[in-house]
Amino acid sequence: MSAVPSVTADQHATLEARLARFPAQQVTLDSHGTLSYREAGSADSDALPLVLLHGIGSGAASWVQQLDVLGLSRRVLAWDAPGYGASTPVAAASPVADDYAIVLKDWLDALGIQRCELVGHSLGAIIAGAFAAAYPQRVAGLLLLSPAGGYGAASAEVRETKRDQRLAMLDELGAQGLAEKRSGNMLSAHANDAARAWVRWNMSRVMPHGYAQATHLLANADLASDLARFEGRVNVAVGADDTITPPEACERIALAAGTKLQVVPRAGHAGYIEAPAAYTAIIDTFCRASGGQRSQ
Repeated sequence: MSAVPSVTADQHATLEARLARFPAQQVTLDSHGTLSYREAGSADSDALPLVLLHGIGSGAASWVQQLDVLGLSRRVLAWDAPGYGASTPVAAASPVADDYAIVLKDWLDALGIQRCELVGHSLGAIIAGAFAAAYPQRVAGLLLLSPAGGYGAASAEVRETKRDQRLAMLDELGAQGLAEKRSGNMLSAHANDAARAWVRWNMSRVMPHGYAQATHLLANADLASDLARFEGRVNVAVGADDTITPPEACERIALAAGTKLQVVPRAGHAGYIEAPAAYTAIIDTFCRASGGQRSQ
């Protein structure tokens, strides 16, 4: 790993050193293959486990700051989605959200997690929404951060154009080129150099095949439709300076979920990376509000 500076002036450990505390693990799923993930906290905690789903240009490692803090009070797990890290891709060439939701269910089953607090960022929100709609009894609460809505409700022309533009960019630039050209769009003007370096590091490690499948997922998905089927507790938050899933777009997702949108000042799309204290507090408050205990 290349050196990454610490996030704050008083944080002596680098992000890489912190990440080393949560090494990538792998579990074999009967119906899928391998799923890689990172974990913090204790499985013996009375609090419900917290599950974190990353976006299209990221991976489990992007959540290191949340693993570091939230793992002190509960079991926290961040997966590498199918096709990311060491996780086996889904079978479909043009997958839908349910393809990923089934893998999520099988992974939680393998870890003995029957119910959890579920957080999805960007594309991860699409997977989280599909899982909540299909398996509502497994979700104590659903927190969507800068959710991508998907283009499933758009015309075929719009869906194909959005899909093909992103696939062409991937083909032209590759993962490293994407990281250099696109990672800056993930953050606000307020982000420090450490946050920018960490977003680039995560994006540069994206697997092209998994990213291509996720691009199809984005074109096929309709998060608002899935949220309309889920009757559980949902919160939605977005950075005020998010230009990828801007507040007005996230407001529509919040309306579909029947909840109010929380707007975080001085934060962009990857707000949980550039403003970790604010987003970690949002996640922690959300989890504590449910009072969720494993025994329930």
